[in-house]
Amino acid sequence: MRGNFGALYTNLLRAGFVGAQVQQPQQTVTFTGRMAAAWRRHWSHYVAEAFGLAFFISCASLLTVLLEHPASPVRQALPDSTLRRGLLGMAMLLVVVAIVYNPWGKRSGAHINPAVTLAFWQLGKMRLPDALWYVLAQVVGAILAAQLMALVLGPLYAHPAVKYAVTEPMPKPGGEALAFAAEFVISFILMLVMLGCLHSSKLKKLTGWLLGALIALYILFESPYSGMSLNPARSLGTALAARSYHGLWLYWVAPPLAMWLATVLFRHFYHGEALDCAVLAGCGPGTTSPHSPEAEPPQYPDE
Repeated sequence: MRGNFGALYTNLLRAGFVGAQVQQPQQTVTFTGRMAAAWRRHWSHYVAEAFGLAFFISCASLLTVLLEHPASPVRQALPDSTLRRGLLGMAMLLVVVAIVYNPWGKRSGAHINPAVTLAFWQLGKMRLPDALWYVLAQVVGAILAAQLMALVLGPLYAHPAVKYAVTEPMPKPGGEALAFAAEFVISFILMLVMLGCLHSSKLKKLTGWLLGALIALYILFESPYSGMSLNPARSLGTALAARSYHGLWLYWVAPPLAMWLATVLFRHFYHGEALDCAVLAGCGPGTTSPHSPEAEPPQYPDE
C-alpha cells in the first residue's frame, strides 16, 4: 500500500498537480528604491536642511548689504572694516545658534553643509541615501536663497561692495593657493572642535554656541583671504547668483578634504569610540535624546 501511494505521488508530481516546495528568491532592493524609501521616511529632515542653509545665506546677505553697501547708514557710521566684520561675526553667531537649536535644526541635525554631512556619513552616523539627500537639499536651499536675495535686493545685492555675498579668493597672485590653505585650516579646526564637543558629555549641549563663536572669529580674521566659506553649497549658491566662479573649485575641495582628515584623526585619538548621533545640538541615547522615537535623525543601523 505504501508503495502505491509513493508511485501515485511521483506521477502527480510529474504531471504538475503536486509541486515541491520552492524557496522564493530574496528580493534585492535597488539603490533607487533605497533613495525613495529614505525620502518617504526622512523628507522632513531634508526640508529642514534646505531651509536651514537658506536662512543662513539670507541672513548673511542682508547683513552684508546693511554693513557694506555705501548707501547704508550703518556703513557710513562705521568706516572701520574690521569693526564691521566683527559685528557681522557676532550676528552670524546668533544665526548659527538659532539654526542649531530650533526644533527643525534639532530634527535634521543642522548640518547645513555638505562637508559636515559627508563627515558624519564617514563616521557611520548616516546611511548613504540620507547623506545624498542631505547634500542635495543643502545645494537646492543655497541656490534658491541666493536667487531670492538677488530678486528682492536687486542692485543693492549686486553692488561691488556687496557682490552677492560671494566667497572668492583674494584678487592677487597666489590668491587661490592662499584661499585653499585658509579654507582647509578653518574647516579642519571646525570639524575637530565639533567632534570633540559632541564626544564630551559636558560640552555636547554647547556645540552650537562654540561653533558659532568660532565662525564669528573666522569672519573677523579669515574672511579677507577666502571669504570664509567652510561650505561648498553656500559658495555655489552665491556664485550662481553673481555669475562669478573664480576659485569656486577650491570651496568644493578644501572643506570636505579637511573635514575628512579631521574625522580620521578623531577616530584615531578616540580609538573608534562612536558619537551618540549626528546632531549639532547634541543628544544622547535613550531618554536623554531630544528626539521622540518617531523623529529620530537618520543614522545607522538600517531599519
